Amino acid sequence: MEATRDDRERRQEQEHGERRGGGEEEEDDEEESGVLGPSFPMGRVKKIVKLDREISKVTSEALLLISLSADLFLASLTAGARIEALKKKRRIIKLDHVRSAARAHRPTSQFLLDCLPKPPPPASKPASGASKARSADEKPLPPGARRIDDFLRSPSAVPR
Repeated sequence: MEATRDDRERRQEQEHGERRGGGEEEEDDEEESGVLGPSFPMGRVKKIVKLDREISKVTSEALLLISLSADLFLASLTAGARIEALKKKRRIIKLDHVRSAARAHRPTSQFLLDCLPKPPPPASKPASGASKARSADEKPLPPGARRIDDFLRSPSAVPR
């Protein structure tokens, strides 16, 4: 008799907590029990998965596993990049550190190194007179970019 009264009281407390929009106790229980929650929005993950034309339907369980897997992969990659940055006594993680971390982990290097941008070639001194006129403190351009003044310059070499 006593156990059923306690059970009823617990159920009523839970119902009142759900009605109030509470559930703070439930959140604390989830954190303590070690239940993983996705850190990426499930709608965004679903849109990314649906980009593959071969996939027509995706279950919520599959989306959860994909999201958690991506989270674990990024945590592993950033931890490796952090270690590489610390080896080089740097405080900021750069693309070279991520590339080194991916190279160190063989399964990751098989697919990720192809996706990462190629490192820029070593800067060589330009021999043309126009680039000597530019100030030495200008930053080098990224590959494939042009300066606006090169674009607007009138073609003096073209005979009329």
